[in-house]
Amino acid sequence: MAASRTTPDTNKPRSATLLVVIGIVLSALNLRTAVTSVGPVLSEVQDSLQMSATVAGVLTTLPVIAFAAFGAATPYFVRRFGDKTTLVGALIVMCVGLAARATIDSVIVFIFASALALAAGAVGNVALPSMVKHYFPHHIGRMTTAYSTALATGAAIAAATTVPAAATFGGSWRAGLGIWVVPAIVAIVPWIAISLRAPARPAVVATKPEPEPQPGSMFRNRLAWMMLLAFGSQSIIAYIMFGWLPEILRSHGYDMAQAGFLMGLFTAVGIPMSIVVPIWAARSRNQRPLLLVLVTGWVLGLPGLWLGGVSILTFLSVIAVAVGMGTFPLLLTLFALRTRTTAGTASLSAFAQSGGYLMAGVGPLLVGVLLETTGSWTLPFMLIFVSVVVHVVTAWYVTQDRYLEDDKSAPAVADETAISVPPAPVDIPAPR
Repeated sequence: MAASRTTPDTNKPRSATLLVVIGIVLSALNLRTAVTSVGPVLSEVQDSLQMSATVAGVLTTLPVIAFAAFGAATPYFVRRFGDKTTLVGALIVMCVGLAARATIDSVIVFIFASALALAAGAVGNVALPSMVKHYFPHHIGRMTTAYSTALATGAAIAAATTVPAAATFGGSWRAGLGIWVVPAIVAIVPWIAISLRAPARPAVVATKPEPEPQPGSMFRNRLAWMMLLAFGSQSIIAYIMFGWLPEILRSHGYDMAQAGFLMGLFTAVGIPMSIVVPIWAARSRNQRPLLLVLVTGWVLGLPGLWLGGVSILTFLSVIAVAVGMGTFPLLLTLFALRTRTTAGTASLSAFAQSGGYLMAGVGPLLVGVLLETTGSWTLPFMLIFVSVVVHVVTAWYVTQDRYLEDDKSAPAVADETAISVPPAPVDIPAPR
């Protein structure tokens, strides 16, 4: 079906709008819990299931694989079932995966169940920018702030509370992992309430559909490729920091507790960045000044992180690099700002995230190889600096006012025989 034009319903009651906001925020809170809840109890999982180190390595690599593979498939699900149904289906699959991995004794089933939960998170990653574009086309900055902050908060909470939750239930890692089924179930409730509120849709009438990007057109679209490279280069830096920052700090002389504290600080800075950056980005047609501010954090912080010892310089460098990571919520906002339709948002988000996460998976692995080969952090930091350059060049392109659908090298041609549905007289924009 052709994409509907994203014009808001100015007559919708506040209660209906609030339900959509709650649904988006609660959904975002759950998209990273399957990722960050495993690490704190991984040793216990290995011992209990007799999981080898190799299999554990596969488990830690699953997130980027799932984000790449299932993120690419999400636009099909959105076109086939609609964005709301796709997101609810993903949350249901997540509940099944989270529950299964907390109750079984098979390594193979644990991996498969984890893949289910991660796949659901991947679908949500792509679906949420499309839903923001659909329901709140004139409040993209505020809503991206809401869900990107929820994304970061959910990840941090799962990482910080899985072990205490397990301890509450007698030290059971199964309880520590299984408890995350509860918020996933809660996230489904607002969407059910929204469905119950919506009356029957009016009769379908034949109209000329609004053009939307076709799946193959992404490969011929310059903006799509630039967004993929910008997202991928940012993700390389992010995953290297998430995986190796404690080791970098310990190589400078910090002990485990100090390195853990600084890692927590690094993660915590991401929450206010998720609040400020999308609003700032949405208020301007050109986001290049914001990009320069954020990248300055990397320019100032990475050399200090590379060369610093146990000093205030390293402390400030960690904060500066964390500020640079604000390019992630910037890119999330651009998925909606650089497209004219919800279908375009879904297609761009899927293309950039699937390819970008494939790039991200290479970064931490390559750092390990370079570190083991040379015994020095020089080449790993060279990799990071190259990623920064790639990010600046590609992000400079996508932060200028332009739209995916306007690229004449990859025209978006809709089926002229298709039909579209006029906006239904409901209190919120009707789901596609």
